[in-house]
Amino acid sequence: MQGTAHLPASKSESNRALLLQKLAGGGTLTNLSEANDTVLMARLLGQAAHADLLDAEDAGTVMRFMTAFLAVSNWRGILTGAARMKQRPIAILVEALRALGAGIAYVEQEGYPPLRFLGGEINAAATELAVRGDISSQYISALLLVGPVLPAGLRLRLTGEIGSRPYIHLTLKLMQHFGGRAAAPAPDLVAAHPGGYRPASYEVESDWSAASYWYALVALGAAGSAITLPGLRVQSW
Repeated sequence: MQGTAHLPASKSESNRALLLQKLAGGGTLTNLSEANDTVLMARLLGQAAHADLLDAEDAGTVMRFMTAFLAVSNWRGILTGAARMKQRPIAILVEALRALGAGIAYVEQEGYPPLRFLGGEINAAATELAVRGDISSQYISALLLVGPVLPAGLRLRLTGEIGSRPYIHLTLKLMQHFGGRAAAPAPDLVAAHPGGYRPASYEVESDWSAASYWYALVALGAAGSAITLPGLRVQSW
């Protein structure tokens, strides 16, 4: 068995890269994921400039990343979602953004979407926050991604057991690629220094998880079987 298999692009990289491109004010992204979450993320980032009602539908990553982005964008309006999304808590992220000076209110149930953004320039009341490390890494990544555009940057002290550390590492690497000064100076500390981002070109890596099926196929195949998987980096983030 010989051949080439073209894998789908990484959705995790695509969503982060789209937000960084927006915060940087430009740049070129190639090999973006065609997943619904990524298509929706791109659409909402484009609509935010002229709409006062945005719908994240049932995409959790989009809801979390857009919440952080809108909080630092002097945006006024409502970010909502599907009925199922309105049952998913978001208080940890909202309260962290409020501590940084963001004006956000709950429209219906306390601690859950929809969210009303009150606009205004963010005035960081705190520059270091304690965040539980066992929550979804998307909360941590959402805060980190907007850290460099805050007046004094942001330091997150991660408490408890830290899950999904590879996704936090991915976020930091992508931030650095777009010129953000971000690092993990200690196992329980991640920091984003002020200074913003700069436009950059980036090719999204293919999805390593999708490669596992091809590895299994080759392993079960005849001796000498080989499948080429373009788009994967040896030094993957």
